[in-house]
Amino acid sequence: MSKPFVLYTAATPNGHKVSIFLEELKALYGSAVDYDVEKINIQANVQKEPWFIKLNPNGRIPVLVDRTRNNFPVFETAAILLYLEQHYDTQKTFSFEDADELSEQFQWMFFAHGGVGPMQGQAHHFLHYAPEDIPYGKKRYQDETKRLYGVLDIRLNGRDYLVGAGKGKYSIADINVLPWVRIHKHAGIENLDEFPHVKVWLERALARPAVIAGVA
Repeated sequence: MSKPFVLYTAATPNGHKVSIFLEELKALYGSAVDYDVEKINIQANVQKEPWFIKLNPNGRIPVLVDRTRNNFPVFETAAILLYLEQHYDTQKTFSFEDADELSEQFQWMFFAHGGVGPMQGQAHHFLHYAPEDIPYGKKRYQDETKRLYGVLDIRLNGRDYLVGAGKGKYSIADINVLPWVRIHKHAGIENLDEFPHVKVWLERALARPAVIAGVA
């Protein structure tokens, strides 16, 4: 019997965002949010094949298909997290109902979606995958990644999580950025000593059983 969702994904930070959140939801709500995984070989450009383009015209992973809602497909990681939160986190455990807190959640999700992910992704490209050595590209995107980590560090000073009253509450705002920071070494940032609040936040998040399962 097929599970409620199928996740087309690969072992990348964007893929891990969704699998982490699905594991968090599954731990809380059980089989109602269980999922099958279809691994996509992005090196072989499977995500560019016509069948996949029908799911996501942008040809990128991950894509979530909701079998319980007429096989409704959702692409873009932040959109997938928000879709799952809207329809399946009925207790709002990983989100917020207060209007101001909800606005802050969106702000930090869009910050990650438009900042940390793209900039760190470019750092990865120039450091590891570019067909020629371009020192300017390496320095520019590594420096920008560090700057954005600095923004997170400012926010996390005196807080446990990015959004919420007091020290905050673990939410999809954290899930949306932590898989990128988790692989900081791949961006040439050997340790997080320069960002002590980010370091503690990341250690706290990575200890969660659902995060461990989602990354696996």
